[in-house]
Amino acid sequence: MTLHKDLTSHSVALEFHKENLTFTGEDKPFQVLQLQIIGAVAQFEREIIKERQRAGIAKAQAMGKHCGRKAKLTEEQVQEIKNRIEKGEEKKGLSKEFGLSRQTLYRVIKL
Repeated sequence: MTLHKDLTSHSVALEFHKENLTFTGEDKPFQVLQLQIIGAVAQFEREIIKERQRAGIAKAQAMGKHCGRKAKLTEEQVQEIKNRIEKGEEKKGLSKEFGLSRQTLYRVIKL
């Protein structure tokens, strides 16, 4: 069941102020058509935004820019963590020392 149908089945009216539309849940074909058109346009706009975003990211990467989050640790720190774990140091203490979560520490170890 859609959110619209769920709300209107509980006698809630949906009102779009900007478009001056009200949906009461009555089975009026024109209301259903209007709601479907609004939904389709919103979905289309979202897809266009995502497409432009992907194109922008691809362009930035082609220019050599780094996209995404910066690495939390340097290569030297990763190597230090691996060496200290090999020597038997406790992982919990290392994660606190380097400010890492347990999941991040295990991911770093696997690299």
